[in-house]
Amino acid sequence: MACKSASELERTVNAARECIQYGNVAAYIPALAKANKEDLAIALYYPDGTCNSAGDVNKRFTLQSISKVISLALALMEHGEKYVFSKVGMEPTGDPFHSIAKLETTVPSKPLNPMINAGALAVTNMISGNTASEQINNFTSFVRKLTGGDHISYSSEVADSEFHTAYLNRSLGYYMKEHGIINGDIERLLDVYTKQCAININCIELAKIALVFAFDGTNPCTGERIIPAQIARICKTFMVTCGMYNASGEFAIKIGLPAKSGVSGGILAVLPNKFGIGIYGPSLDDKGNSIAGLKMLEILSTTFKLSIF
Repeated sequence: MACKSASELERTVNAARECIQYGNVAAYIPALAKANKEDLAIALYYPDGTCNSAGDVNKRFTLQSISKVISLALALMEHGEKYVFSKVGMEPTGDPFHSIAKLETTVPSKPLNPMINAGALAVTNMISGNTASEQINNFTSFVRKLTGGDHISYSSEVADSEFHTAYLNRSLGYYMKEHGIINGDIERLLDVYTKQCAININCIELAKIALVFAFDGTNPCTGERIIPAQIARICKTFMVTCGMYNASGEFAIKIGLPAKSGVSGGILAVLPNKFGIGIYGPSLDDKGNSIAGLKMLEILSTTFKLSIF
């Protein structure tokens, strides 16, 4: 199978390191500004339970926007397609992930897709639970099932940092409440959302999550179905059309894999029916994607012809 060799991954990491200098960490979230810009890692997880990795694979980072794919899968499992997509659309947007512009110009005033912040807030609002604690515990349990790791939890430092600086997300939440997309308390929603984004993970665990999506919602190592196949398909489709913020089109052409990034520097990528990929590189480009992470995926996709297109 392509990319089996750890030495190949080491060469890929080393080749991508030169890109790090051209990016910056996500300083607008104070806790994320503490990341080491030089960190870079990749892991590939295979259906036989083996994993090849290179770089700083033991470094833990937070899911950030990668959590949007997971919360979407959970909301679809709990409420079904009809309800979820009555609150959030299915169309990509060329706007930045935190933009409010389309909410003001779209009728009805619902987010265009679940991968932008407005859409992710609408989806997180659907997660079952009578309290914020029940909702985040529900989400965390789902991540633990996907990774097989009972230790998975959120970073209180990052969650608090995001909660106290989430001015734009509050604006998005209140705007959607005004238009009936979101019901309930916005501060509670922000509490859940920031903790969801602050789930701590490493590259190997991220690759395990990607592997489940690669095999249509089944963990091929155990045979357990975690996500219904149709829901996994929907999530992968959103990864292709919207997963890399407003660089998704270019990513599809250059790399051609379903993927989701986060501003912590993580990237989850999927080669259907083959393996899952987890990447960490906190130096970001101007779209919010890991600049060296993108380079590693481009090298692998070009070398081993991984594009699904």
